[in-house]
Amino acid sequence: MSAIALVVAAGQGLRAGGGTPKQYRPVLGKAVLSHCLQHLGSHASIDHIQLVIGEGYDDLYAKTVSELDPAIERKLLQPIQGGATRQTSVYNGLKALEVMAPKYVFIHDAARPFVQARVIDDLFAALSTHEGAIAALPVPDSLKRGRNLVEEDVDRSQLWRAQTPQAFVFSTIKNAHEMAYDAHQSAFTDDASVLKAQGLDVALVRGDEAMFKVTEPEDFKRAEAFLMNQFNDIRMGQGYDVHRIVPGDHMWLCGVKIDTDISLAGHSDADAGLHALTDAILGAIGAGDIGQHFPPSDPQWKGAASDAFLAHAAKLVREKNGLIANCDVTLICERPKVGPHRLAMQKRIAEILQIQEDRVSVKATTTEKLGFTGRGEGLAAQAIATVRLPG
Repeated sequence: MSAIALVVAAGQGLRAGGGTPKQYRPVLGKAVLSHCLQHLGSHASIDHIQLVIGEGYDDLYAKTVSELDPAIERKLLQPIQGGATRQTSVYNGLKALEVMAPKYVFIHDAARPFVQARVIDDLFAALSTHEGAIAALPVPDSLKRGRNLVEEDVDRSQLWRAQTPQAFVFSTIKNAHEMAYDAHQSAFTDDASVLKAQGLDVALVRGDEAMFKVTEPEDFKRAEAFLMNQFNDIRMGQGYDVHRIVPGDHMWLCGVKIDTDISLAGHSDADAGLHALTDAILGAIGAGDIGQHFPPSDPQWKGAASDAFLAHAAKLVREKNGLIANCDVTLICERPKVGPHRLAMQKRIAEILQIQEDRVSVKATTTEKLGFTGRGEGLAAQAIATVRLPG
């Protein structure tokens, strides 16, 4: 076994605002923790990932896992509960890994979502000659010591900003944490300090500015900008769908059930809005159309909810490590009136796609009584979707 990554995600992280621990807050539709696990787990030498999470956040954790690629999800071990401090949480995680006895462990903070593969490679290389190694960056600015006045200059030539992951021989760091625990030493700021307290050397490996820590509210904007720069392959797709109007007592439109005296005829629930949007997303990634993925000749899709079709298209985007930047749906009909349901439709589409609501637009128009829609014979929908993939 090469290594297990131990990801500490038990903190409250409320300094970043939003009322939810920062590791579960979204950045472009995915939780900070989801981005972290995706980057970390994509490295071939990370065999498993052990999460340490806070009590009471099982639902948020489960939602985060649902955002991951299946290959990354398969690397996850059963999460364990953290402690009152980061040091205790790491100790709990190391104890949980005793039974697996990995050769190496990479200890990482969930609030650093963009782990770089080159740094992991360099940490592995450093472990061939040292019991521990950390990612760090040299301090570039002039440093001063003082309160209201500058009292003295500080030599920055040997100063570094520590990052995570921090990598260790598993048995060595576990023993160091046990000794700190037994001695009631709890003031260590990171795991390198725990190891240094036992008189062992820790190697310095050059980190990466991309591995910044999400701490303050403005850091979320920085994270979003970072992602946008990575996803510079911009694709657009369009979709169009029509369903015949028949007598009934309700219809589904854009994932919302509307009580009315008409329905839409179709093999599934005939949600023309979601069908058009599904085709738009599939088109953006060159994945055919809805009929190829869910043939109307297949009886298992008879009466099926169309949100499953749209969720499948979104999953295909995620499997390409892409994101849905925005989507725009136009419903063309005389009836029903869409206005009262527009916000609910927008919210439901955002939920299915796992993106922010302000990235979804739903609107409606008529054809001024012209054509099949004007005569009330059918309803049409058209959609456009923008997808961003890594360039």
